[in-house]
Amino acid sequence: MDAAACIGCGACVAACKNSSAMLFVSAKVSHLALLPQGRAEAKARVLNMVAKMDELGFGNCTNTGACEAECPKSISLDNIARLNREYLLARIFG
Repeated sequence: MDAAACIGCGACVAACKNSSAMLFVSAKVSHLALLPQGRAEAKARVLNMVAKMDELGFGNCTNTGACEAECPKSISLDNIARLNREYLLARIFG
């Protein structure tokens, strides 16, 4: 539940060479998806959050780790992997 510590400060986005918001978005998707109450809306949530991120023009993650290094709450890149998994499953089984 470390992802729940995300305060939405944007340090990860500012540190990223692609202006990717994936660490922030993944922290929100991860912490809600890991809660039993969050599973009911998990597919719609991840699809909507990634769509909004794309609509707003944020870049994609290239795994440089700059976001994780700058995060004041030490949110892990593991959450981006969870975001990608949740997104892929929602697209396939949505």
